[in-house]
Amino acid sequence: MCATQVLGLAGCAFGSGESSAEPTDAAISTVTASSASSASSASTESPATSASPSPDSPAPSPSSSSASASPSPVPVTGPEQKLVTMTVSGGFAGVSRQVVLRGDGTVRVSDKGETVVRRTSAAQFGELRTLLGDPALAEVSEVTIDMGAADRFQYTLRFDGRTVMTDRSAEEPPLDRLIDALSEWLPTH
Repeated sequence: MCATQVLGLAGCAFGSGESSAEPTDAAISTVTASSASSASSASTESPATSASPSPDSPAPSPSSSSASASPSPVPVTGPEQKLVTMTVSGGFAGVSRQVVLRGDGTVRVSDKGETVVRRTSAAQFGELRTLLGDPALAEVSEVTIDMGAADRFQYTLRFDGRTVMTDRSAEEPPLDRLIDALSEWLPTH
């Protein structure tokens, strides 16, 4: 009887023909990257698993799909949104470079006083947004700098209302993947 009620509720909630994959404006403005991956996971998994519930299986609960640890792309609220800003400074030569990924898929790179704006491909933009949506980023320390090391590059990343600083002296795999992907946009000298 309980399964019948759950299926009945699922039919009411998901049987209206509307896609639940599109978040509402209110949801976008209040979601953080760590919760965005959960919300995005829930919204991308729910339609596939609940579009036609089987009478033999109960409808998935929202909490079961949000417990997923797999990265989902962070939502984009508009073309001017700064998804991530990475500043690279220091080193022997005293560099100062910056990479900014915007919601319209453009990357603005500043180096030695020159700024270049390039457009990502759909695949590149999706990959960068998925790296930003990695739930493991929420566990990354805000500062990981070896004060005894000289001439190391320092990376300052701003995303999801956080600022993270590292010289990459400590292994932080989700952060390292993001830094590597953003560094590909920097000019090589």
